[in-house]
Amino acid sequence: MSRSTADRDSPATDRAPPVIQVAGLCKRYGDQDALANVSFDVHAGEVLGLIGPNGAGKTTLLEAIAGVLPADSGQVAWCGNPLPQARRREAMFYLPDGIRPYQDQRVARVLAFFAGVHRKPTAQIAGVIATLGLVPVLGKCVQALSKGYARRLTLALGFLAPHPFLLMDEPFDGFDLRQTREIGNVLRAEARRGRTLLLAIHQLADAERVCDRFILLADGRLRGVGTLPELRTRVGSPAASLEEIFLALT
Repeated sequence: MSRSTADRDSPATDRAPPVIQVAGLCKRYGDQDALANVSFDVHAGEVLGLIGPNGAGKTTLLEAIAGVLPADSGQVAWCGNPLPQARRREAMFYLPDGIRPYQDQRVARVLAFFAGVHRKPTAQIAGVIATLGLVPVLGKCVQALSKGYARRLTLALGFLAPHPFLLMDEPFDGFDLRQTREIGNVLRAEARRGRTLLLAIHQLADAERVCDRFILLADGRLRGVGTLPELRTRVGSPAASLEEIFLALT
């Protein structure tokens, strides 16, 4: 179960065991390292933030973990057992940034179809719709949605999927400050219900509010992993913000 916000400063030894272990992932495009020997663990029930600027390799890393993009080398394991690329979809559901699934269909139909595929009860569909504020756009076509509502729809599909591990690329894209806080609370509530979340976020203030731990990525290389207190200890600044830590380590 995910820890509450107040408990995010707990020692590392209090964490649940890893469900995902990423070891030595590498990806090259010509002579450019998109990922260079990236390794970290993801613990059960946590909200883990993948932090870095545009071009840091966040999307490439998510795609390599999810099996959408073949890595040149490295391994992904599930609960200690190797998880081949072809079997990643059994354990994880990936929500890319900027997609609009079934663009010519109405939102209600998309949700009903997706929920039907995964045999979700009507009550659960209604709960997800209410939680993500989709009631006003149920009759609209996906292609007519604003950026924010399109993101709410993709989040709804993730919540309706049965997978225990969700990877989300820029989950706050399209939201204003108030909406970002709302969706952050929704994501933490989903983690409390037993999901494990890996979120790629480039806005550090948003990540600091929502995530339990952080992976700092720059130029395809891992620059730090840990809770905010752990990263503050590493840079020797007990009051440093995530932004200050990132600048110090990169």
